[in-house]
Amino acid sequence: MLSGWMSEVLTGIVTVNQIFTAGIAITAFSLFFYSLSFNLRDRVARSFALILLCVVVVFTSEALESSSTTPAVIDLLLRLEWLGIIFLPPAYLQLSDALLVTTGRPSRGRRRVAVRFTYLISAFFLILLAYGYLLGALVTDGQPAPHLQRTLWTELFSAYYGGAMVWAWLNFGRAYQRTLTRSGRRRMIYLLAGATAPALGSFPYLLYGSTLAGQHPFIFWGMATFSNFLVGGLIVVMAYAVAFFGVSWPDRVVKSRLFKWIMRGPVTASVALGVMTIVRRIGEIFGVVYSGAVPTAMVVSVLLMEHSITLLAPIWERWIFFGGDRRDLTLLQSLEERLITKSDLRQFLEAILAAVRDHLQSPSAFIAALDNGDLALIVATGNSPLQTDADLSEALQVVKGQGNNAQEEYIWGDHWLFPLHQAPETDEGQPRLLGLLGVARLPNQALAVEQRQSLLLFIRRAAQALQDRRLQRSVFRSLEDLKPQVDLIQRWRAAGRYDSKASLLAGTLPPESDFANWVKDALTHYWGGPRLTQSPLLQLQIVRQAFIDQNDNPANVLRAILRQAIDNIRPTGERRFTVEWILYNILEMKFIEGRKIREIAARLAMSEADLYRKQRVAVEEVAHVILELERQMQVRVNGKEVGGA
Repeated sequence: MLSGWMSEVLTGIVTVNQIFTAGIAITAFSLFFYSLSFNLRDRVARSFALILLCVVVVFTSEALESSSTTPAVIDLLLRLEWLGIIFLPPAYLQLSDALLVTTGRPSRGRRRVAVRFTYLISAFFLILLAYGYLLGALVTDGQPAPHLQRTLWTELFSAYYGGAMVWAWLNFGRAYQRTLTRSGRRRMIYLLAGATAPALGSFPYLLYGSTLAGQHPFIFWGMATFSNFLVGGLIVVMAYAVAFFGVSWPDRVVKSRLFKWIMRGPVTASVALGVMTIVRRIGEIFGVVYSGAVPTAMVVSVLLMEHSITLLAPIWERWIFFGGDRRDLTLLQSLEERLITKSDLRQFLEAILAAVRDHLQSPSAFIAALDNGDLALIVATGNSPLQTDADLSEALQVVKGQGNNAQEEYIWGDHWLFPLHQAPETDEGQPRLLGLLGVARLPNQALAVEQRQSLLLFIRRAAQALQDRRLQRSVFRSLEDLKPQVDLIQRWRAAGRYDSKASLLAGTLPPESDFANWVKDALTHYWGGPRLTQSPLLQLQIVRQAFIDQNDNPANVLRAILRQAIDNIRPTGERRFTVEWILYNILEMKFIEGRKIREIAARLAMSEADLYRKQRVAVEEVAHVILELERQMQVRVNGKEVGGA
């Protein structure tokens, strides 16, 4: 029998172990959903998700069992724990096989059969568990805790468990040896270290009913608490390593996203649970079984954690994840936060128009921007009807017809027109017209000197807004041109972490959604432009091979391949404007002939919204044709088919 103070110490250790157990269950459950949300398409991530599911079953059942008092419930929960333990060996073997495949060592059939065979063995042990052969009856007063009696089948399972784990770890070592890049080897070490967590966490449950556990409760609960502490940290380390598999995001994005997920999910929930448990135990010491302090403490801890994460997230992102690129990334973040969106611009210009109308007592006003030689209406206020494109074109001619006169306003019907100019870059340069500010005027109304002076300030602010709009649109066009190349390089970089030969020599095909965007960009500049001449499609094997065979300009080669793909979806027979010809006609008229959407919709007798939907389908068909041609070419060149990234 233990003395009073030793019993109190042991109770405290058991309480801490219960908190760790619940925290592990919460962490594993959260990381399981993380795997389902972001990179489930990858084999390594899917295998890791199975291991996490087993961990969730084991530790959730243990957390519930430790707070139960009914023998029937305890018996059920203890058997559920073993449900997770039973399927850990095949899940580990599956993970080790996936790692070998990722590092360029695909299975020749033996490993795949072995994984399936271990799943059958685990299914056999599951049947034994269900019929009461794997474990015996419940020992309610057993030491150090209630447990199920061990049987001969329990010992056989322990041998199977150990053998499968040794086999999996041999495969882990082979995968590590095959990883060549420094970052890949470092993350493989993290994965191997974290992989000890589930096996380590299940070890105390295999000791239940043993002589060591019964005779030395301090040693048992000390080992269980320490192992649970390690398991909680190692699962996070393993999740960190697996988070890089199957995604092409930059490393800083993966780290930041996972860190936020862990802080907002497992850490917050575990802290709240721990605080609630401690408050409840303190209340029991003073004779209060339950009080309002328990939910209050839980709510306060959750709110404090969420508030702290919100305040500290930008700081830890800059100092932990940005590294040497901190200056550039901080600039991009500040640009995102201060970006003038269309809605922001409209609100600002509406405020300017309201001030102008109030100053001149005008019933209506508008601002139009000059884009590609034509005026586009940005915002209009008041009760007058909006100006049509023809009206705006006429207004533009009124201003341009005056030549280089430095006139401050023009009369256009019942409107004043105020040119919005960009300030010249040099003293000798001419101001650049950005748009027009139009204000409805009353009959025979004239501008006073004071009104002109006030209007000058409004005009300058509106011109500054339009200038910022033009600069931002230029930046966005550059980013759109850059995005496909960046995506392609990121995919190559991500695929080359663990198997540089397969990814960088043979190449990987992008997802069809990204590929369709590249095709649409190239078709948009079909007759010339940066989206064609700088398209990622130029890196395709079919384009390179055609360039070698034809010795032609790369842009011309890509144009010919796009033309071939469009012709492949052309129905047989003479061209018609019927349903089966819709996709081909849209491609031909929009990208080859360069007609406007409104004209095409009228010719095909459909709405513009329906035309845009059909155009998306047509572009996806062209992308599918080019992808098939690329797969066939890569099979001829590399001798094997290459899948998507």
